[in-house]
Amino acid sequence: MQNYLIDMAQEPDIKGFFDKNTNTISYVVSDPTTKSCAVIDSVMDMDYAAGRIFYDHANEIIAYIKAHGLKLEWLIETHVHADHLSGAPYIQEQLGGKLGIGENITLIQETFGKIFNEGTKFQRDGSQFDQLFTDGDHYSIGALKVFTMHTPGHTPACMVHVIGNAAFVGDTLFMPDGGSARADFPGGDAGELYDSIQKLLSLPDDMRLFMCHDYGPNGRDIKWETTVGEEREYNIHVGGDKTRDEFIKMREERDKQLNMPTLIIPSIQVNMRAGKLPEPDDEGQQYLKVPINGL
Repeated sequence: MQNYLIDMAQEPDIKGFFDKNTNTISYVVSDPTTKSCAVIDSVMDMDYAAGRIFYDHANEIIAYIKAHGLKLEWLIETHVHADHLSGAPYIQEQLGGKLGIGENITLIQETFGKIFNEGTKFQRDGSQFDQLFTDGDHYSIGALKVFTMHTPGHTPACMVHVIGNAAFVGDTLFMPDGGSARADFPGGDAGELYDSIQKLLSLPDDMRLFMCHDYGPNGRDIKWETTVGEEREYNIHVGGDKTRDEFIKMREERDKQLNMPTLIIPSIQVNMRAGKLPEPDDEGQQYLKVPINGL
């Protein structure tokens, strides 16, 4: 695969942390030889009705890293999440590491900077993050080799991170009986999502795929691991011989019926800032905005 360094012999240790309030799975991915690790798609808890944030989910991840003697090197966001707030800055304050996201975060910042009327003080160059990844970039977690795949469609900044024999797909794909993510947010595109999924499914059949979300369709237990081969054959939205046109028609019709995620307003404002809350006012109080008819 051109530009991609695939080493299926490398097997990272992977621990998933399920957040039942947002149906998000965060991961600690570690190198068994060096004990270096990365945290992927962490969560900061929020009681939206009360306007309160807390860190139970992030503290669970921190406790796991400390208990296993791991060294945190990376905090990875697969994209700007619209359904949960990132806990990356909080974890970074406790354990260090570099915070990374796809380079098209700048497009997200430009689009939502206008929607939330952020003004000129809000930087739209991705400088809130330590690393901006492009398609085919390589980095390391200890001795583990990692490469990135740009997979737009759900958002312009979506990236899949492939670590040895495991790929962390963000919202590019769900479990086979869950299908695919919506493509109707600003900057989303159903055709691009189909193309990105096909790109992901061109990886080896036995590549392990780890989901960012699972909703337990039809009452089944929550799951977050499958394979490229299983997705290619059984995914209800793209499996088998489903064409690009069929997918676009299905995805656009389905998206029209979906409600906005409960936490989309706070999530985007925080996550486009690399998980940080907006700057406090002169009295030290921080606020989130609600754009009327803006989304």
